[in-house]
Amino acid sequence: MTANRPPEDAPHAEIVQRFRFHSAHFLPNVSPLHRCRRVHGHSYAVDVHVAGPVGERSGWVVDFADIERAFAPLLEALDHHLLNEVEGLDNPTAERMAAWIWERLAPELPGLSRIVVHETDDSWATYRGPDWRP
Repeated sequence: MTANRPPEDAPHAEIVQRFRFHSAHFLPNVSPLHRCRRVHGHSYAVDVHVAGPVGERSGWVVDFADIERAFAPLLEALDHHLLNEVEGLDNPTAERMAAWIWERLAPELPGLSRIVVHETDDSWATYRGPDWRP
């Protein structure tokens, strides 16, 4: 065992950090009569889940500050913007936003286990990476 690597029998946990932002969007691929075709806004919440062994010395899976640092550029790109104008989000459904966020966070956060994008308190999408299948 090294100082930076937990033992094989270390307990595992999943931690979650929530980020909030406000943005507008429209869905270009729905019927012209669909209400989501018009520009509208949401107060989004994004849950970033990271799973892994709990460090024997640190007592955590990853420092929440590391998650915050990794998410900061994405928050800057999304908050108070028209999401359709963000590169890669021309059709910004919650599902596509979750995958977009994953693609940008995965290289920065080993152990990233899921992204949940909440459009409202009652509707959200969960993405568990490109290899996940139900």
